[in-house]
Amino acid sequence: MTEDEVVRKIRKILDEAGEHRRIALGIGDDAALWQPSRSHRSAISTDMQVEGVHFTRSMMPLRDVGRRAMGAAVSDLAAMGARPVLATVALAFPRQTAVDDLLDVYRGLAECARRCAVSVAGGDLSLAPALTLTITVVGEVRPSNVKTRSGGHAGDVVAVTGPLGAARAGLELTRQKLAVDERQAAAAEEALRASQPRLAEGKFFAASANVTAMLDCSDGLAIDLGRLADASACAATIESVPVHEAARSVATLLGEEPERFALGAGEDYELIVAIRPRAFAHVSMRYARCFKRPLLRVGMLGKGSGLTWNGAPLERSGWDHFSA
Repeated sequence: MTEDEVVRKIRKILDEAGEHRRIALGIGDDAALWQPSRSHRSAISTDMQVEGVHFTRSMMPLRDVGRRAMGAAVSDLAAMGARPVLATVALAFPRQTAVDDLLDVYRGLAECARRCAVSVAGGDLSLAPALTLTITVVGEVRPSNVKTRSGGHAGDVVAVTGPLGAARAGLELTRQKLAVDERQAAAAEEALRASQPRLAEGKFFAASANVTAMLDCSDGLAIDLGRLADASACAATIESVPVHEAARSVATLLGEEPERFALGAGEDYELIVAIRPRAFAHVSMRYARCFKRPLLRVGMLGKGSGLTWNGAPLERSGWDHFSA
């Protein structure tokens, strides 16, 4: 099958996902044309998934690779308080890859794109030694609502939008058979295969002047909170680690401390937020009312630098591409 024939099949999959009204020209030309909003800033991020580094085919079907990749890219927009608008996708693959395998990747990412109201406006195809999926996403956010990781202040309360460690638990369950409750195992597997960007939560926090900093927890709380603290020129103290029930079960079976297991767990895609201390109770109450689940306090920012847990310096364990 030729490249043009593959592109036509891909376009059919993406057309079924729906077209964004401000994409003036989509797939099929040398570049896409998009009409930006005059009243918003554009937020742009790129995320890459490489076979053998971020996933293996024994770990998940290729359709889930596509879903997971799009979700991870969109999560970066959620962390800025932005609404996703469009994406471009570059897919490189070994020569022997079956066409239907390529289309499965696009079926998965189109499924996630539809759920997140993202239109895929174009991209590229190429041969490569390993399957590599690179997604660039564009979103919009009001200038007054932009949240970065550098706005925190000493005294701010740090919280996360959900318990941590489920995706890592799912990964461990692909590696070995563990006697975990079926419901917990299913939740862990879903967390691993289909990242859920917290878009509504990101917009909620973006609208609050009491939220000073935000980023997504994609590489683990120990690393990502350290990044927020560094960017904000603060120290950070972790007071408690909210552990997903599946992560607690898997960690216990592996003989690991559940809190430490969750601290170093990547790909949770919950949001980490810094909130002015006097407003934390109010923001938490509104969050619980809106999302029907609690906002989970994990610690505080302070003066100085570094990350501490249980009164001792904490090593920034988690996912690091260059030390993995």
